[in-house]
Amino acid sequence: MADLFKKGLAVGLGLAQTGVEQAEKAINQLVEKGEMTKTEAKEFFDQYYEKGEDTQNKTLNKLNIATKEDMKKIEARLAVVEQRLNDLTSED
Repeated sequence: MADLFKKGLAVGLGLAQTGVEQAEKAINQLVEKGEMTKTEAKEFFDQYYEKGEDTQNKTLNKLNIATKEDMKKIEARLAVVEQRLNDLTSED
C-alpha cells in the first residue's frame, strides 16, 4: 500500500512539473507573439507557480506527511534520547 502511495505521489509530482513546463512554454509563446509583455509574463507565471505550490502544500498537509522541518525536530529529539540512554548505560 505504501509503495502504491509513493508511486501515485511521484506521478502527481511529475505531472505538476510537466504542467509548470507547459505553462512556461505557453507564456513564452505569448511574449514572442507580442500578446504579453515580459513583465506581465513574469507576474502571471509567478502567480501560477505560487498557486501550484499552495495547492501542493495543502495536499501534503491533508495527507499528514512529515515535512523536512518535522524530521529535523524528530532527529534532534532522538539525539537527546540517545544521549540520555548512553548516559544511563555508562553509569553501570
